[in-house]
Amino acid sequence: MLALTGCAKGDGAAGAAKAVVETPVATAGVKTVDAYFPIHVGEKVVRVQIAATMPEMQRGLMGRAFIAADEGMVFLYEKPQQMNFWMRNTPTPLDMGFFQADGTLGEIYQLYPFDETPVASLGTDYTLALEMNQGWFAKNEVKPGAKINLKEMAAAVRARGFKPEKFGLPAE
Repeated sequence: MLALTGCAKGDGAAGAAKAVVETPVATAGVKTVDAYFPIHVGEKVVRVQIAATMPEMQRGLMGRAFIAADEGMVFLYEKPQQMNFWMRNTPTPLDMGFFQADGTLGEIYQLYPFDETPVASLGTDYTLALEMNQGWFAKNEVKPGAKINLKEMAAAVRARGFKPEKFGLPAE
């Protein structure tokens, strides 16, 4: 049986997504998963939370009945891989975008409230995933080929107390 978690599918089976289990490099002034960071996705600026540890990824957006129009969550992975997500205990319909290490959006899927059916990427070369309200990508005309700003992602990861290069992001 696969070990699945709220938003990000946990590891426990061959080919399962492996999240980084790491503690921040410093604690004074380090922002938590509750902090929001402005990140460009295509031409659009969104405010995202950064899930970088297994517990943060397992929790994801569980239990949230409301997510603001341009807010979401980014899930960071250490190595390129196929990604799997589900909606356990998640009441808000979401879109999931999968991004390659160079920041290119490859795939977008709709996720439905409380649906525990795993949604897997077709590609095996993704390093981050972005959850937004369902319909966000279409409404904002953000399509496969669009880029997420990796320098902004690196700054957000640094503010969280992690080393950006651990996730394949630019060091500076």
